[in-house]
This record gives sequence, C-alpha cells and structure tokens, in this order.
Amino acid sequence: MNSRITINGLKIAAPLHDLVAHEIAPGTGIDPDQFWQSFEAIVTELAPRNRELLAFRDRLQTQVDQWHDAHKGRTIHLDQYTTFLADIGYLVPEGKPFQIDTTHVDDEIAHIAGPQLVVPVNNARFAVNAANARWGSLYDALYGTDMIAENTGCEKTDEFNPFRGERVIRWAADFLDQSTPLAHGSHVDVVEYRLENIHDRWVLEATTSDGDTTALAQPAQLVGHSRDERGLVILLKNHGLHIELIIDREHPIGALAASGVRDVVLESAVSTIMDCEDSVAAVDADDKVLVYRNWLALMKGTLEDTFLKHGHPITRQLNDDRHYQTPTGATLTLPGRSLLLLRNVGHLMTTDAVLDANNQAVPEGLLDAMVTTFCTLHDLKGLSPRRNSRQGSVYIVKPKMHGPDEVAFTNLLFERVEDALGLARNTIKVGVMDEERRTSANLTECIRAVRERLAFINTGFLDRTGDEIHTCMAAGPVLPKDDIKTQPWIQAYENRNVDIGLACGLAGVAQIGKGMWPMPDEMRRMMETKRAHPEAGANCAWVPSPTAATLHAVHYHQVDVQARQQALMSRKRDSLDQLLTPPLLGQTRLAPDRIQAELDNCAQGILGYVVRWVNQGIGCSKVPDINDIGLMEDRATLRISSQLLANWLYHGICTDDQVIDTLKFMAVVVDSQNAGDPHYRKMGREFDKSVVFQAAYDLIFTGCEQPSGYTEPVLHERRRQAKGLQTLAPPNRIGNSQSPFQQAP
Repeated sequence: MNSRITINGLKIAAPLHDLVAHEIAPGTGIDPDQFWQSFEAIVTELAPRNRELLAFRDRLQTQVDQWHDAHKGRTIHLDQYTTFLADIGYLVPEGKPFQIDTTHVDDEIAHIAGPQLVVPVNNARFAVNAANARWGSLYDALYGTDMIAENTGCEKTDEFNPFRGERVIRWAADFLDQSTPLAHGSHVDVVEYRLENIHDRWVLEATTSDGDTTALAQPAQLVGHSRDERGLVILLKNHGLHIELIIDREHPIGALAASGVRDVVLESAVSTIMDCEDSVAAVDADDKVLVYRNWLALMKGTLEDTFLKHGHPITRQLNDDRHYQTPTGATLTLPGRSLLLLRNVGHLMTTDAVLDANNQAVPEGLLDAMVTTFCTLHDLKGLSPRRNSRQGSVYIVKPKMHGPDEVAFTNLLFERVEDALGLARNTIKVGVMDEERRTSANLTECIRAVRERLAFINTGFLDRTGDEIHTCMAAGPVLPKDDIKTQPWIQAYENRNVDIGLACGLAGVAQIGKGMWPMPDEMRRMMETKRAHPEAGANCAWVPSPTAATLHAVHYHQVDVQARQQALMSRKRDSLDQLLTPPLLGQTRLAPDRIQAELDNCAQGILGYVVRWVNQGIGCSKVPDINDIGLMEDRATLRISSQLLANWLYHGICTDDQVIDTLKFMAVVVDSQNAGDPHYRKMGREFDKSVVFQAAYDLIFTGCEQPSGYTEPVLHERRRQAKGLQTLAPPNRIGNSQSPFQQAP
C-alpha cells in the first residue's frame, strides 16, 4: 500500500502527490499544495451531490421495477408508461427551442468531418500511434487488409507482391477519380503529374497515356505542395479533408505506378479520444498515475514509446506539423497529429488514490476532471512545441450520465475546476455521450444544461443496450442480442440523436458522432457498411485502428456531411414512444438450442474479456469470439452479455445450473483460445479458486442488483483482489432495498 501525504484533510497517495508536485505543476504557475486545497473544496461541495444523484438513479430504477412488476404479464401501454415516467421525474418537460452557444472550438470539432479513434491512454504505444493517425497511407491500408482480395495472384506474401501492389494502385486511382476528379480522363491513365506556375499561381496538370494534358476538374482542390524525403508532395482537399500525392519514380512503388505516385496519404483520424474509462483498467493510485502521466506527456508533446520490432528497438514519438507552399506562394501549416479529446470516468466509481477527511475514497470523476485539466495547462499556456488545441480549449468527454441533472452536475464540476485553475469560463468543453436511456429520452434538456460548453454528442449502441436491458429488467425477458439490434427503439435512438443535435445548433459548432466498428480484421465489411454513418449526418464515427481510420476517411470523401446535415434538418423526428418501447420477447418462445447458443455466446464473451481485465489489467483488446473472430471488446460489450443473462435468469428462460455449466465449459474454451499468449494466465478447472471465474459469476448472478447494470464495481473489486489490494467499499449509494429482484419471480 502506498504511503499518503495529508494536505488540508485530503490523504493523497504518494505517487499521485509526487506526479502533481514534480511533473504536472512545474511551469503552470500553480502551487501543488494550492491545487490540493482547491480540490478538497471541490470534494467537500460536490461529493455529497454526486452521491445524491446516484441515489436518485437507484430510486428511479426501483420505481420502474415496481411498475413493471405490478403490470407483469400485461401489454405495456405507452401512454400509461410515459405518464408514469414523467410523474416520477424520469422524463422531464422539454423547454423552448434553443441553439448552443459554444465558442473557441477547433476546426476538427466544428468543421472537419472524419474518423475518430478511441484508445486507452494508459497504453503509450497505442496513444502515440493514435495521435499520429491524423495521416495514413492509403496504399498500406489497402495492401495489408482484406480490402484487396487474395486471389488471382494477389495474395499477401513474405516479400512484396507486385500484382497485389498494382491492384492497390488501381484502387487508389479510382478513389482519386471520386474525390478529386480530372477535367478529362481518369487518374488511372495518368503517366505524369506536374506543377506548372501560370500567372504566379501553381496549378496541377496531368498527362494521360494517350498524350492528352488535363487538369483538376476543380482547380481549387490543389491547396499546396512541398518536397521532402518522400519526394514531391501534392496536397489536395475535398470535403475539408486533405490528400497527399507522393511522387517519386525512383521508389520501388513509384516505379510500379505509371504516374510515379509512390503513395496516397489521407488525412484520417481527425480527432482521437484518449480514454480513461471503458478501455482502461485503473483500480488504484498506481494505475491512475499511469493514466495521468501519459495524458500529461501528450499535452507536453513528449510522449514516446520504445519497443522491439524484428529484434531491433524502435522509438515512436509524436509527429511534427506538416508544412507546404500554397498555390500563391504562401506558407500552409497543417497539424501532424489528431486533435485529442479525453474521456474521463463517469459519476459512479470512487478511487482510493485520494481519501477525504472521513477516510472515504473520493468520487473518481471529480479527481479525473481536476488532474487531467491541470495537465492540459501545458498545452493551453503554449508550453508544448506540439500544440493540441489551437483555440485554447480542453475537450473532456463525459460518459454514462443519466439525464439533465447529471449533465448539469458535470457543468458545475467543470466550472469549479476552471475557477480552481484560473481558466476562463467554458474553457473546458464537454462531450455528452448519449449512451444511457434517461439521457436519450431527455437529450434536448441534457444539451441545454451544457449549451455554452457542448462540443460533442454521440450514440454508443453497446452501453445504451446494456442500460436498456437493465431499465426494463422487470418488464419481461429480452430478445437475444442480435435481435435487439433490429428493434424499432435502436433506429429511433440513432435518428433522434442526430435530429435533436441538429435542432440544437450543433452543425458547424460541435461533433455528432456514431459508434465503433468492432471487427478490426474485417475492413472490407466495414467499408461496405460504415458509410452509413456520414450518410446519417454524423461528422465523426469511431474506428478500432489507424488503418481503419484511413479506410473510413474514404467515406467522408464520398459523402458531404455538411450537405447531409442540411438535408436532414427537415426530417420528421422519431417518436419518444418508439424510443421507449423495450426489446422484449413477448409471446415469442425460443427453442432450447437457440437459448443454449445465446448462453454459449454470452458466457464465452464474458470470460474472454474478464480474464484479461482481472489478470492482466487490459481494459480493451481484440478478443476472439465464440467463432474465433477477433472483436474489440471493452466494458460496454461485457455489460450487454452479463445483463442479458441476468435478465434470462430472472425470468426463467434458463436455469442457474445451465449458466454455471456453460461458464465452466467456456472457461476451458477461452483458455485454449489464448494458449499462444505468453502473458495469459489460465483460469483452470478449480473454479471456486479462480478470481476470474468468480468475477464472471458475480456479473451474471448479481447483475440485477448492479447499479444500472454496470460492470465496474465487480471488475474493480476482483482486479484489486488479483493484485493483492484491499477491497474498496462499494460506491456510496442507496441500494435497491425495495427492488423486486430480491425475491425470485
């Protein structure tokens, strides 16, 4: 156990105290002791309110449980249901129309539509790679993935396959025809690109294989050029995103292309969310220090990571900005890195990295807001050679808020942090994740609560589904996971998020985002489906890797998101009734083999994720599913599976013994799937001694009682147990003492 330093009643773990004193504070002009005194005042004022909000969540859930229990076996009449939800304060009245007033927003948020990465900030290598994913090679993304079929001589081989390379070059040329077409002919037929200075202005000309000379159909798409170690760089622009043509006939790839283009580089991950939350396993002070230290290094521009590749050490650092000459001879500088947002934790959990005057762990969300914003002062004050926000803003994405009161609480917290750190009001911008049912149902009022600092809303289908199951737990058994995705509520959820965002004036001011593509090895399928996100009016959508970001960027060249948003503003909004219709089985009877298949799928997914979280502290990774397809898993996917099994147990769709037997069988399967991982620790067959197996058991068999169905309390407790740490008391909250789940149905 770490020693503690006491300041103004707070008992701060020594590693965190030292980080603040020796690494964060220097250069900011803020005394470390004053920082902690200010934080103590925030804890004293806001921790009680934090607990009240969690207690209100519980009271609402208990009332919803009781209502469904009283109406068990009857058809849900939505007029009665919505009246009840309004009476208990679950639904709040919607006020007059308004437009958000957010100012000092970076172009990546307000004006440039493009892919968004989400990565665990405690993994330095992932963080550096994501920050550098602002620019990505289209040639590499095509060559290294299933975008180019491995047939007719185009297989990926140990050595470079020129036939596959030619297919890549053709694909990229077709892309250029779509995004930056020539006045005549096709990029496929170009044998030479050259810059010509005509009347003191550079223009791009191209000669095709038949000897014709042509230019860009829209000459203004040429916005710059440069020459560096890669060769001649021609900078083009479409829909706000940049494209680099790299020309070097001496390079092996350039020699393969008739045009001499050795690469097409796309502006890709325009923004990145560095995550402290669902993709991170941070259960003690040491874990939190790693999270904060990496974020600090990003804000200082110094984060790097060294690793071995083919037996040789390689160090990855943050990229510098890129410099070009414009067609009129001026200097153009573009960011070399993705604009970084930071996702703090939600309101639920506490952390013993700091204890209050009563020796209670402080709300983790309060600590995150204070420390991470303190780190950003290095960027705001221009102390870093690699700037993040050129508008002087801090972007904090806040997850798992339930309704307008909790959003307003976040606004109050950010005001207190701004005051403590001497920042102007609304320097901290907020991203509101629309991933809980009460937020979806009251989204307009949630936005109103942060109308002067809102920079981001999005939909997160996974957590939203977990909350949907938990909220309607007593209403009846829910559909299998894949069937839930096809229900009317999900379309209403996705559409209403965009429509309400546009109605509140987010276009040209803030991001409207969509969720993650979960299969990092299935890029062809991603490209066939994920175009739907910009077509839906979203100006960002999550992708699982830098490679996926480069490929998904193609969709934003195909779709003019600003035009789509304008077109959608007149769309009729989906009804609240549709949003609130729970995805229940109803009269459907599932066959025994269908039930067992769902148990297998859920149990394997739970164990496959939990074993890495508990034993290795890995919060997000590519986990093989039951069919050995690698899926990006985090706590949101875990929440769905555990809540579905809890629901089916409660309603008698399956039995305790069925679930336990399935877990035991799948533990062996998961162990075998991970046999090639040298860091993997088997669960084995002594299940009563396996912390991992007990964690999975708890998530399912106490799933009805878990707050909002969240997995964090169980995971944190079991991870601390695996690390040999003292178990923290559960979050200070009022339990469902009146919940019908305390008795079997």
